[in-house]
Amino acid sequence: MSQKTMEILRQCSPVFSVLQDENRQQIIILLFESGELSVASLAGKMPLSRPAVSHHLKLLLDAGLVVIRKEGKERYYRLELTAAVELLEELLRSLKNDLQE
Repeated sequence: MSQKTMEILRQCSPVFSVLQDENRQQIIILLFESGELSVASLAGKMPLSRPAVSHHLKLLLDAGLVVIRKEGKERYYRLELTAAVELLEELLRSLKNDLQE
């Protein structure tokens, strides 16, 4: 494996790590289907408490997979997958290149 591929893989690590959890996978699905949801709305659709949902959203936020829109005291979360998808595509291109060499 090339140094370039290993570096891209290291950059992808936070995304892979956060996607391991089934609750975070479910949050991603719900946000994909709904576009934008509050913590309360997400908690109402999942068997998790609001604090648990907030924790998972923070991890998704830290990994760059969601963004927040504030409206008064309420926070609304939506997916922002562009950067993660581009990074994963770069990893695939680099891996394909390594396999051809």
